[in-house]
Amino acid sequence: MSTNQHPRQSIAWIPDLVYTGARFESGHALVCDPAGTIVTIVDASELTDEKKINLPRRALLPGMINAHSHAFQRVIRGRTEYRSHPSSFRGGLPPAQSGSHNNVDSFWTWREKMYSAAMRLTPDDIYDASRMAFLEMALSGITTVGEFHYLHHAPDGSSYDDPNLLAKEVLRAAGDVGLRIALLRVAYARSGFQTAVNPQQVRFIESDAQIYLKNLDALATELNRDTSPTVREGSSDNAMIGALPNGRASAPTAWIGIAPHSVRAVPLNYLNDVIAYANQHDLKIHMHVAEQPAEVSACIEEHGRTPVALLQTEGLLSERFTAVHAIHVTPKAVRSFAETRAMVCACPTTERNLGDGVVPADEYLKHEVPICLGTDSHAQIDLLEDARELEYHLRLQKLERAVLSVRNPSVSEGNSSDEAQLLFDCATVNGARSTGAPGGALEAGRPADFFTVDLDDPSIAGASQEDLLAAIVFSLSRAAIHEVVVGGKPIVSEGQHLIQEEVVGRFNELQKRLW
Repeated sequence: MSTNQHPRQSIAWIPDLVYTGARFESGHALVCDPAGTIVTIVDASELTDEKKINLPRRALLPGMINAHSHAFQRVIRGRTEYRSHPSSFRGGLPPAQSGSHNNVDSFWTWREKMYSAAMRLTPDDIYDASRMAFLEMALSGITTVGEFHYLHHAPDGSSYDDPNLLAKEVLRAAGDVGLRIALLRVAYARSGFQTAVNPQQVRFIESDAQIYLKNLDALATELNRDTSPTVREGSSDNAMIGALPNGRASAPTAWIGIAPHSVRAVPLNYLNDVIAYANQHDLKIHMHVAEQPAEVSACIEEHGRTPVALLQTEGLLSERFTAVHAIHVTPKAVRSFAETRAMVCACPTTERNLGDGVVPADEYLKHEVPICLGTDSHAQIDLLEDARELEYHLRLQKLERAVLSVRNPSVSEGNSSDEAQLLFDCATVNGARSTGAPGGALEAGRPADFFTVDLDDPSIAGASQEDLLAAIVFSLSRAAIHEVVVGGKPIVSEGQHLIQEEVVGRFNELQKRLW
């Protein structure tokens, strides 16, 4: 798949089928200008002097948006799949969840294992781990990631000379892989309400809201420069070039957002300060909300309200706000999200891996609360798997099929493509809205961010044009993804990333050192 064209020549990508947002169209081409912006989707017979790239036996779809990632956690995949001995854990676990009295293995015991890995990562390690996670995302059709980044300091808790050093390593990794990235810089102030300081959290904590905002503002300023300085020797040219999505004509490759970690990690005055800053600067806000029952109980103890009730009564929910997980919620909380136009980010693969619970997606969709998706801890990186689990978890819980079709009035009876479109929108359109990404749909004026699937792959072979989207959403193998393009530039060709061998080799060496 060559793109050696005249520097001012538009490109026409010509697959068998193009997904236009409602259906697959045959005989069409996606045309993008030399800057990588979509100009039109047009009948292939109408093409003139564009550089033509034929993609036979391919279907072309908009790149997916991974709205919630902790990239460094890629290093612990497969390292936590055993029962823990409770005596091996130190402070910082809520008593009801610590496992100290009943040998329960839970999110809280997993968290301590994750922390132990986080404490040993150097800046170079964070780059290599992030690059591995982003490579795997690219290979699975993800073109933008929302990185919920909370590693700020050295392992002893001291600040680096550049307090954004580790954030820039993550940005550099995304740029080198070729993904767009919303760097959702995390505010983390404490271990919890009336909870002893956990020494394994010292890399996260910026105890003063003004320090956090100063560091965030410095990162935003650097990202908004027309030409950003090289972060580290060997950085790619585009790793640090970007802007706030609402402030630039061209599609950014990197921008920032606000991410108060959770109500247990951020006291109310701090939370008010950082969300006020986000509102003033029109930044996206992401926050872990009601992931665990212990978090809800602690919030009630401290504030006399559940996390969602606290956020609503304090006026902190808005259309800029995405509640990550939002599992343990009441019907009133669901209505609060609907009334404020806030979103929910579900991470079903991680939520089932950690035993968190099932996101009540049917209730959210019934109240028209948009849902996006994230791969979170990267036990598996496959956003289509997360999309189908959103439905499948409810089937197990409710002992019925097509739950979201029944609960959502916009899905018509007897049409599998409608539910597939709903779930695919969670992975694309809704993810773009949540993170502020410029992609998410194949429309004129948006960047040419897309992936292709092999129509002859065994996982979807035999699908008709009418039920192809359902086959892709519910059955596609990641091996069926052949090309991935970001801003009109291929980053994956024939199922291989351009720098795959080097990324995997470096990551293998990192894992040998860590474990």
